[in-house]
Amino acid sequence: MAAELYSWGGVEEVTGSKHFLNVNDATVMVDCGAFQGRREESDRKNREWAFNCHDIDAVILTHAHYDHSGLLPLLVARGYKNHIFSTPATCDLASIILQDSSHIQAKDIAFLQKKANFKDQKITKEPLYNDNDVRTCMNRFIKKSYHEPFRLAAGIEANFIDAGHILGSSMAILDVTDNDRKIRIGFSGDLGRKGLPIIRDPEYAVSVDYLVLESTYGNRLHKPMDMTLALLAETINKTILRNGKIVIPAFAIERTQELIFFIHLLNDQGKIPKIPIYIDSPMAVNATTIFKKHEECFDEETLQAFELHHENPFGFNELHYISSKDESQALNFLREPSIIISSSGMCESGRILHHLIHTIADSRNTILIVGYMAENTLGRKILEKFPRVSIFNDSYPVNAEVKVLNSFSGHADYSEILDYVSHLDKAQLKKIFLVHGEKDAQDNLKKLLEEKGYAVEINKVGQKYHL
Repeated sequence: MAAELYSWGGVEEVTGSKHFLNVNDATVMVDCGAFQGRREESDRKNREWAFNCHDIDAVILTHAHYDHSGLLPLLVARGYKNHIFSTPATCDLASIILQDSSHIQAKDIAFLQKKANFKDQKITKEPLYNDNDVRTCMNRFIKKSYHEPFRLAAGIEANFIDAGHILGSSMAILDVTDNDRKIRIGFSGDLGRKGLPIIRDPEYAVSVDYLVLESTYGNRLHKPMDMTLALLAETINKTILRNGKIVIPAFAIERTQELIFFIHLLNDQGKIPKIPIYIDSPMAVNATTIFKKHEECFDEETLQAFELHHENPFGFNELHYISSKDESQALNFLREPSIIISSSGMCESGRILHHLIHTIADSRNTILIVGYMAENTLGRKILEKFPRVSIFNDSYPVNAEVKVLNSFSGHADYSEILDYVSHLDKAQLKKIFLVHGEKDAQDNLKKLLEEKGYAVEINKVGQKYHL
């Protein structure tokens, strides 16, 4: 059996996940994510590929986040003709993420062109893809439920188990058979955590021969959730006393719904006063509708919330969903304390940029970081408290308080990763391949795993590993 694993993204960095399994003459691609970070470098990497789309026999999408799904329309536009397999919830969420990405790309380029017009300059860059490319891409999707086996190519069968990261997220288990030989490879996608609201805990994998494992928080431990909720309440109350706004860049999918859940809880418990909350993301509005559609992914706590709150378990009276551009712009003129939750999560595009322009220089305000910020993104610069940041090519002082609550992250920390791996059959597990992590995180996780007796490899871009 000639089986090789290699990656053209999401290795030694967090974004741009693109992993490949080549078996004899068949090639399966796992995820086709966009790179994020340094604008020019990421744009070049998103456009320049080292692989041929026509050589791919099947694509698996582990979950809908942009760094895993974001270049699927471009893959199809460049000639990929076969199916894309995902869970039903992932398919529905990917549809709105990719449509939103298409709209944002067009709007951001139009905004930059408007600014360039004042200097008699012209923006020559085109969007990566358009709405028609997204529609064509979505027509290639085949929905598969958890634990429903499906064929990818000759001798390659797959099924999904729940990764517990976001709604519909999956770990892909691939069984490769050649005559009387068989190997099983697990692709973790993004591994979730136990005890988070809304979705179920990660499901332990059946035993595998090889595990392709994410390592985003390979050098960090999350605080207990009760401590994190206390810090969230403290942050909200301090900002209210300053008569400021709390601006939260959050992924429209999962993180936004979790924040609504927790703020509602704090309000019910009397730990924070009533405060207007604005969800300024059309995608978050659509995502919440999709959440209601996929109760099969919910944990028992959320199912009980549905029974209690009936039509809207993700909201309450102080919550306002913003859709139109005019409504979004009106938020900039609010004078009373408020919470604004807006995408994108890493502050790389979309409405969050405009809210940051109007709040980041005011010391009364708080920028609340609740998720992972990849290297070189605007969100990472704010997290690291750069004194000034550039937004749409203009410089702004970071005078607002920057508060970081990483425990809201949907990524497992290193303790949770070690626990997950410990449930696999150690005698069968030949090697772990680390992907989706920065150098320090991967080096630490590799060391911890090797101390437990596992063989570990940190994937390199384009390097082929024989299985």
